Amino acid sequence: MLQDEAVDALLEQARFLADQLSYAFDTPSGVPVNDIFTQNTTVSNTTTNGLAVTGTLVLEWTRLSDLLGDASYGALAQRAESYLLNPQPVENEPWPGLVGTDIYIENGTFADNVGGWNGGTDSFYEYLIKMYVYDRDRFATYKDRWIAAADSSIAHLTSSPSSRPDLAFLAAYSGQNLSLESGHLACFDGGNFILGGTVLDERKYIDFGLKLTEACRATYASTATHIGPESFSWNTTLLATPPYMNQTAFFEENGFFITSPDYVLRPEVIESYYYAYRVTKDPMYREWAWEAFQAIDQTTRANSGFSSVSDVNAPGGGNKTDQQESFLFAEVLKYSYLIFAEVSHCPKCVGVLFPG
Repeated sequence: MLQDEAVDALLEQARFLADQLSYAFDTPSGVPVNDIFTQNTTVSNTTTNGLAVTGTLVLEWTRLSDLLGDASYGALAQRAESYLLNPQPVENEPWPGLVGTDIYIENGTFADNVGGWNGGTDSFYEYLIKMYVYDRDRFATYKDRWIAAADSSIAHLTSSPSSRPDLAFLAAYSGQNLSLESGHLACFDGGNFILGGTVLDERKYIDFGLKLTEACRATYASTATHIGPESFSWNTTLLATPPYMNQTAFFEENGFFITSPDYVLRPEVIESYYYAYRVTKDPMYREWAWEAFQAIDQTTRANSGFSSVSDVNAPGGGNKTDQQESFLFAEVLKYSYLIFAEVSHCPKCVGVLFPG
């Protein structure tokens, strides 16, 4: 009884929070405003919102509606999502399923054709397949859009460094012009392709996801701390310009060079290790996760917490920057635990997609 009461109390708090936030959707199109000020129920005067921001609300708000038996919360997020599923104008969808980064709040049209699987766009693609996993009857269209994006990414964004043709990253794009750059945030892509391939019983996505995971692992294995940097590139023309001129040898050996050396306690690489292990049962991925966890613990531990660091390729990670993001607990530690969890110990944690 006490447990039921606790769940009810948490659910009521979730409803209360949603009620406080829901006025963000009160726009002409229904695309929410990103920055709101709850003390006086106002919003910022920005004219656009991002793809990732708009595209990640749909799962949480739909789930809240389902738990409460009140469709209004999910309807808000699904209305905003509808513009992402049917992108306009057509020139801002450079390839099928791959869209721009910013959406006009006024009318739901895309403001640009710049994108990729990187920060600012990443979790829109991630949640397409997760919405289908959540409810395959209601959200089949989300699956179709994920397949379109995944196929276009394999066909058009796959890029291997000239010094390491064995590695494969997903490039960013502006229109149909590629930018040979990526980052830690994008390294969820391996796990997402593996998840999609598992759900759809399509081996090509699993194999491609494993290849992406391997490439992101290289960004960890190559640095002094054995933690991957915030952003990196394999565009060799940049190696002739400051401040990258001293990284030519590093690029030749490792297949990338560092463009932002900090680490802010991001989870994405370990997240992909988790999916890779659950599908393959190969203990190598557990070893990689343990190596990553040890490196993070040794490099970022600060008294009773953890701190982001300034340079993953410097001894000790350079300087601690006195910032501990919540996703350390929500994701880094979660995936570090789940990859070792056995189904019999925590069936709901591991999930029905990956039986033991």
